[in-house]
Amino acid sequence: MKINMLCSRVFGISLLAVMPFMSFAQKPNWQNLDLKTDSTFGISTEKAYKELLKSKKSTQVVVAVLDGGVDINHEDLKSLIWINKKEKAGNGKDDDKNGYIDDINGWNFLGSAKGSINHETLELTRLIRRDQVRFANADVTSVAPADLPAFQAYQKNKAEFDKELQEAKTGLERFAAIKAGIDNVVKKIGKAEPTADDFSAFKPGDQMEANVQRIMVQQLKGITFKEFYDAQIAPGYDHYKSQIDYNLNLEYDPRPLVGDDPNNSKERFYGNNDVAGPDAMHGSHVAGIIGAQRNNDLGINGVADNVLIMGVRSTPNGDERDKDVANSIRYAVDNGAKVINMSFGKAYSWDKAVVDEAVKYAVSKDVLLIHAAGNDNKNLEVEANFPNPDYATGGTAAAWITVGASGWENNESIKASFSNFGKTKVDVFAPGVNINSTIPGSKYQKLNGTSMAAPVVAGLAALIRSYYPKLKAVQVKEIIMKSVQKVDRLSDLCVTGGVVNAYEALKLAETYKK
Repeated sequence: MKINMLCSRVFGISLLAVMPFMSFAQKPNWQNLDLKTDSTFGISTEKAYKELLKSKKSTQVVVAVLDGGVDINHEDLKSLIWINKKEKAGNGKDDDKNGYIDDINGWNFLGSAKGSINHETLELTRLIRRDQVRFANADVTSVAPADLPAFQAYQKNKAEFDKELQEAKTGLERFAAIKAGIDNVVKKIGKAEPTADDFSAFKPGDQMEANVQRIMVQQLKGITFKEFYDAQIAPGYDHYKSQIDYNLNLEYDPRPLVGDDPNNSKERFYGNNDVAGPDAMHGSHVAGIIGAQRNNDLGINGVADNVLIMGVRSTPNGDERDKDVANSIRYAVDNGAKVINMSFGKAYSWDKAVVDEAVKYAVSKDVLLIHAAGNDNKNLEVEANFPNPDYATGGTAAAWITVGASGWENNESIKASFSNFGKTKVDVFAPGVNINSTIPGSKYQKLNGTSMAAPVVAGLAALIRSYYPKLKAVQVKEIIMKSVQKVDRLSDLCVTGGVVNAYEALKLAETYKK
């Protein structure tokens, strides 16, 4: 599942129950700023360009964004969208004989000629649906000894499923009440975009209206009503409704639209060439953080200044399938990506082996994989998280970086409250709070999550590979990890104990060529 604080099941939206209203204030482009110069705990990208890269030449690097879709026509992205020059657009032929017809800008493993999947179930839902055929009416006395482990796993999964479904129902009720309360007050105020002053002047008629007034006066400091509503209210309501209608719905199965055999992990050639899909918000946001055109007087500045973005659609609004993830990694590698960003994750895995094999393939081809740690404030030392670099058969992917999310102040908020962590499971932290980036329709929006932190690191990896193209993927990983800015509060939360830093990484990269 795409993991940012606004649209994730496992990784984030539940945090709104803990802190339903948040106020944000920080400098624009903060993730690229410098702690000493700008008093903002970014990764010193701008300082690196100004002091280290001014007279250097770079080579173009292809970064694959494995996600829910990328808007290839966005004003700040269209100049850096990868084009498959071996393919002739629109002729309905597989010109480059790679098995994918008209894959001009990437590929979509979630569709067919009939259309593309938007919503999906969770992996947990699919496991329950699979196993209830055998075990729905069984008990320990009726299950064969050989099937007992599978039956016990089913019982455990079913209990978790029932718990999550009840939480979704409760969450929807809560958000529906909050949404209705705010909508009611806004209607009475008579303005579509009320300000803090408008809420202050409002005369509440009951306790609910008084609560709404108090909260909105507090929250509309430095942000507009629309920014607040779009970031904190509408996504929560939509999330829980989507959980009930799709994610946790045992009767819902969109996969026939793709037309493949979802249980055949060896199947490679299916999908369509619609790299945007029906919901490209998350993937477009990720792409902009990596490499939105710098200094063009439009929108934002990406981390890397000479990249091509390859959109590979593998992640629906629901849990991604291992088969699609594996095929997306292989597609990206085979078509020239040197960095792969994966801002998605889940707590269960249907076929970890097929993903492991694809990761091994990527590592063998000198590709660096960047993965978001997830947004449930959990310790990955004890909580399952997929995909991950630990092979089921033993060993670990050498060219893989797991990223937690950090804030912009060097204080107790340096670890984003939602970010997963793990002393040996999360490698580094990077900016992931209130990150402004590209969304469909040539618009921009601020989002939170390790989904945003991972592309900061993917952009840094691409930046290093662009200016030092002879470095191997494992060397780039080593440089990124060795050059972090250490933070005491992160010392037990990740391998390096720090936040990535472009300036220090590029200085270190310079020494590797000697």
